[in-house]
This record gives sequence, C-alpha cells and structure tokens, in this order.
Amino acid sequence: MRPFAGRRLLLGVTGGIASYKSAWLARLLAQAGADVDVVLTRSAREFIGAVTFEALTGRPVHTELVAEGHALDHIALARAADLVVVAPATADFLSRAASGRSDDLLSACLLAAAAPVLLVPAMNDRMWAHKQTQANVDHVRSLGYHVLEPDTGPLASPQEGVGPGRMPEPETIFAHAARLLEAPGTITGKNVVVTAGPTREALDPVRYLSNHSSGRMGVAIAASAWRRGATVTLIAGPMGIPAPVGVKRVDVETTEEMAAAVRAALPTADALVMAAAPADFKPSSVAPGKLKKAHRPDAIALGDTVDILSTTRDARRPGMVVAGFALETDDVLAHAAAKLEAKGLDFIVVNDANEEGAGFGVDTNRVTILAPGRDALALPLLPKSEVADVILDHVEECLRGR
Repeated sequence: MRPFAGRRLLLGVTGGIASYKSAWLARLLAQAGADVDVVLTRSAREFIGAVTFEALTGRPVHTELVAEGHALDHIALARAADLVVVAPATADFLSRAASGRSDDLLSACLLAAAAPVLLVPAMNDRMWAHKQTQANVDHVRSLGYHVLEPDTGPLASPQEGVGPGRMPEPETIFAHAARLLEAPGTITGKNVVVTAGPTREALDPVRYLSNHSSGRMGVAIAASAWRRGATVTLIAGPMGIPAPVGVKRVDVETTEEMAAAVRAALPTADALVMAAAPADFKPSSVAPGKLKKAHRPDAIALGDTVDILSTTRDARRPGMVVAGFALETDDVLAHAAAKLEAKGLDFIVVNDANEEGAGFGVDTNRVTILAPGRDALALPLLPKSEVADVILDHVEECLRGR
C-alpha cells in the first residue's frame, strides 16, 4: 500500500497507558507493507510486552541500548529507518528529546536518525498544559521534529475527567505517517477541492429523491490528495463515513447547495475532482406536509437540478485542473466521452453501474479514464484507495503541464 510498501519504520513506544494503542498502530503499518522495527523503553514494558509487537510485525523487538551482540543497534536502526514514530511520547520522553539525552535505546536512535521524526504526545491534561512541556514541544519542533497535537477526550483516570492529552487514534497517526513518507509532487502545497456522496431532493418534509452513492470514492481521493501534501476541501452530500484526517469537510444536502459550495471554493482551487453523485432531477414542487397513502399522487412531476460542472465553468481559475466522474449503464464510454467534451474537463473517470464490485456501496471500483487526445486507460478491479491514487497521478500530470 502506497507509500508504506517496502519502507522501513522505527516505532518507539514509551511508558504510558496509551501504549496499548501502539500495538494497533504497529499492525496497521505492517499490514500496509512496511517493515516495522519496534523499540520499547523500559517503562513501556511495564504496560505492554515485546511478544505482542513481535507477533504483529513479524520482527524482533529492541529494548536495550547496550546488549551483547547489539551494541550498535541504535545506529543500525536509525540509519535503516525511512521514518521514526514515537507513540505514545510521554512528558518525560519529550523532555529527554528536547535536551538531547541518549541514555536509552530510543533516545539514542533519535540522535542518530536522519529520517523524519513524528512524536505523538500522550499524558495528563495538566502535564500537557505545563509551561515546561510546551517549551519542550516548541524546542523539538525547532529541531525539525513533527509533533501531533493530542486529542481532547476522557483521560486515563476517571478522576481526571475530559481534557487535552489523549493520544490520537492509531488511524490518525497512520495517516500522518503516510503524509511524511509521501514524496513531494506537483500537488504538494496546492488547494484541491473534492466532492463526494449523493445529494437529496425533497419530495415532502420526510421523503426525498437520491441515489445509492456512499461517498467512498470521493473520500478516498480526498485522503490521497491530503497524503500527497495538498490542502483539501471535501464537499460532501449526506453520507455515513467521516472525512479523512486533515481534510476540511463542507456538508451539503441538495445539488444546488453542492453547486454553491463548489463555486465558493473555486477562486483558490488548483484542482477540482467532481466525484460526487448529485441528483439529476428534483420534484417540481415540494409538498408542504407528508404525503399520505390515501392521497398519494398518481405521478410526480420532475424538473432538472443544476449541472454543477457546467454552471461553474466561468468560476474556474486559469490553469485549474478539473476532473469529472460518469456512472453509466449503457454506451458507457460514448456517454462519458460526450460529458468530457461538453463540460470542458481535463479528464473523466467512468464506470459501469451494472458491473459487480464497481458500483455503489463497495470498497472496490473498475474505472476507465478518458482524456482529450489520449487512448482510454482501463483499470482492473481495484480497491478505491488505489483507484484514487491513479486519479491523483493524472491530476499531478495535468498540473505539471500548466
């Protein structure tokens, strides 16, 4: 899985109750294809055992700075690492990192590492708020280390209540690790707008016209763009999945609301990927009260909704990359090619709603990408995360030509 496959990560675990989350983080990293070297501090071993990490990573766990046959482990581990992640990073470890201590294996690895370092604090809220802790955080950032802000929520002890100090969830750490591993590209530092999900057009106060879109494809594209270093806005219709880590989400209900949100985002956008499935029709009138069975209409008159890509053409910045989606059931490529030209797109992504595994509500997709003057690129059935990366590769290629 990009960008972890074939990469070497050093995961340092210090002695906090949040270390139980580090086991799941190790699993996520290993499942993504990374080779994970785990370093446990002495206090970490009071909370979680080395055998847990050995089972999850399939690799030996390192614990001692000086041990027979392992006297230079801190050098070897540091040189091999493409990224160093310390999760949790206790207040004590932040202090040690800020002062350049090297009297245990993990702190020595930090001094010997040339790779990026991601520190993930976890501690009591009062310890996090202390001026010395904040000074330590400021200092390690000045050294070039990346520090995640802790989450706010219930703390370890019931007496502590709710406050900032919780270690972020493993999936959040995983996403930040991916962003640090991703090589800079033409999309790095760019503003990308992605749409996702369906829209809903009211029939009466309780019913609406919509479709089966889950929003997963758009969410995957937004995640890929953020991982590559872009600033991402996700304009999302109603869907039951959260926005990816780091992505700004703008919620809309109707096609008209989505069009307005897209238009508002375009003045600063470098790329727009229209992955949503907005409704094409809406009831011509909305009943003021719930339609009863006894008085149901024999027919419902429909009108067109706004065509988002067509009506926002005049708001596009010069040089902006615009990609669209087409979900078809017949004459798939012909209909997609017509949309490509009519809506002034750099490329269009098309799939067949009748094909198993390539429609709504699944984690896979089989798409064909059409671009002016180029042969169609037909992809095999792939996870939507991999399809998203191919789409973002096309966006980056278009940006390079601007």
